[in-house]
Amino acid sequence: MAQNYAGAAKARLTRVAVLGILLASSTTLGAQNILPLSPQCEAPASDIATQASLPHLATALQFRKSLRVMAIGSSSTFGLGASLGKSYPAQLAEMLEKSLKGVNIEVVNRGISGEVAKTTAERLRLEIPGISPDLVLWQLGTNDALAGVPVVEFEATVRETIDWLKHRNIDVVLIGLQYTPNLAKNRMYSAVRDMLRRIAREEGILYVRRFEAMRYIFNCTFSASNGLGRWSSSQRYWLSLHG
Repeated sequence: MAQNYAGAAKARLTRVAVLGILLASSTTLGAQNILPLSPQCEAPASDIATQASLPHLATALQFRKSLRVMAIGSSSTFGLGASLGKSYPAQLAEMLEKSLKGVNIEVVNRGISGEVAKTTAERLRLEIPGISPDLVLWQLGTNDALAGVPVVEFEATVRETIDWLKHRNIDVVLIGLQYTPNLAKNRMYSAVRDMLRRIAREEGILYVRRFEAMRYIFNCTFSASNGLGRWSSSQRYWLSLHG
């Protein structure tokens, strides 16, 4: 059950990234064939992501028929706990290739476990010139909340990096904190989540609500787990993985 939950969470993360990209580029590409997931992975649409445009991505698809995505963040991006070749960026590349026919797709994984946003932001600025992505998927927040990084410092890092990317005509999608039951009511965790939602809204960028989607998957999985409402130590371990 623990591996099923972890797999569902990674599939959801991939799914929401795909949906966000396709939603933003729908005016350019028209109807697409998005691969179905199991019912257990199907969180409500309201739990997937905010809506926002990705203009530079749309231009790349329309005029170049190519798309280069850089996925950056910590362990969830790196693929901690995933089978070889099954990190969310790897799965995203496969799904995009099947959904965006005739488009040359490249997804570059630059995840490093344990990083807080400031460290990732510094590395992002060094990585961008050599990769020249059309889109950056930035998974962030969990480690900052756990490390107690002041929210005002976290906000400054994120806003400055978004501004830096905008000035270089690079679209960005923020992928938020993951869900774990023991942190759901943590004040610092909630503060970072609230700040990410606010930043995305005020900056007009797409924000993947990973916490809400994973919570939905957890509740569905919990309800289906033989009705006893109990989880093994291995299941609690999977749910405690952060980043």
